[in-house]
Amino acid sequence: MLTGKQLSLRKRNFNLLDRVKIEVERGELLVIIGPNGAGKSTLLSVLSNEQRADNGEIYFNDKKFEEWTNSDLAQYKAKFSQEFNSNIGLQTADIVMMGRYPYFDSKPKKEDIEIVEKMMKLTEIYQFRNRNYNQLSGGEKQRVHLTRVLVQLENENSNKLIFLDEPLNNLDVRHQRQILNLIREFTENGNSAVLVLHDLSLAAEFADKILLLKKGKVVAFGDTASIFKPELISEAFDFHCEIFKNPINSQPMVVFGEKNDELKKLEMNRF
Repeated sequence: MLTGKQLSLRKRNFNLLDRVKIEVERGELLVIIGPNGAGKSTLLSVLSNEQRADNGEIYFNDKKFEEWTNSDLAQYKAKFSQEFNSNIGLQTADIVMMGRYPYFDSKPKKEDIEIVEKMMKLTEIYQFRNRNYNQLSGGEKQRVHLTRVLVQLENENSNKLIFLDEPLNNLDVRHQRQILNLIREFTENGNSAVLVLHDLSLAAEFADKILLLKKGKVVAFGDTASIFKPELISEAFDFHCEIFKNPINSQPMVVFGEKNDELKKLEMNRF
């Protein structure tokens, strides 16, 4: 599906990425984690073809990005960025419809309208469809742009790929899980997703694979059980943590903080 080989990027004598290797299989949800400045967003930009690496190669569905036409690529790959324009004088539905631009020339078809309405209902922004975007809260605006990205890949193609850079910022707990469940459904249909997340416990719960970065280098890459080790996470984030079994879903639950008597009481539930 997606392969990155020896990806390096250097700016002002500083290594943003240092020989990063990554592979995402069909149907996988990969989460990139790491401390601030690790290179997570930079790697996502390089993998999504928004920024070129100094060295290395990227293959998407066995082709380099240069071998794709823009029209074809837009129906197979989409990206949500953590930075977006917060001042757009349009109705919410019109912004979501931008995700359907690759499918029509001047006027959306009935199918495009139906897809936009369906996805707006799934992300619970349908009630805002006729409201001015600028009247929405930060979290509501975030869901608008997430919906715009999701409708872009709503088609009959297989082996599609979505990139999401910190998609849960500004979202409340319920909507965080709602978005992650939609992404999980997307991958279960034979597509793949690459996300940058800061919530390590959510990453452990939803990811098939984890890529741990620090200072532009891959610290570890593998399934959640191999990545979520207290010593590995503590060293990567330069802060002590303990990892316990989540009592609800039995997945790793990361707790940061200095070890004390209260943490010792929880040791029996370590992951």
